[in-house]
Amino acid sequence: LAAEPPVLNTGSTAWMITAAVLVLFMCLPGLALFYGGLVRAKNMLSLFTQCFGIAGLVGVLWIIYGYSMVVDTSNMVEGEVTFNSFVGGLSRVFLAGMTPDSLVGEIPEGVFVTFQMTFAIITPALIAGAFAERMKFSAALLFMAIWFTLVYAPVAHMVWGGAGALMHNLSLIHI
Repeated sequence: LAAEPPVLNTGSTAWMITAAVLVLFMCLPGLALFYGGLVRAKNMLSLFTQCFGIAGLVGVLWIIYGYSMVVDTSNMVEGEVTFNSFVGGLSRVFLAGMTPDSLVGEIPEGVFVTFQMTFAIITPALIAGAFAERMKFSAALLFMAIWFTLVYAPVAHMVWGGAGALMHNLSLIHI
């Protein structure tokens, strides 16, 4: 039997859009206001700017190469632990191959990209509270770009990247 092609589900799509908006609001303005309340009044604008800057930077990095590093499984070998088990490929750079009709499961791929991007944004923004009032803006953005590339994208790939990823590799370990 041939598998049926995925069909767009408007209810799931609407929920994913709503969830993406809620996660984005947790970061901007939620996280910015929360961390802003923890710092001295003179540093509140700085922390707001860091949260917004991190959101913009990570959003751009997500579109350029982050999504590809997380979801690309083209070089993975089933049943083998390879480099691509830990880091996805770059065949989806700049969202290559995505069309208006692309579906991930039963939702449009564009909605999926946006939903996943909100988590890519809020995760490093949470880290900003650890160095509130202690790091220059440019240093914070540089750190977040490096952290996103070397930590977030590989870990997200290992968890969500399909066959050969972390969950599959853990099943290869016999205790």
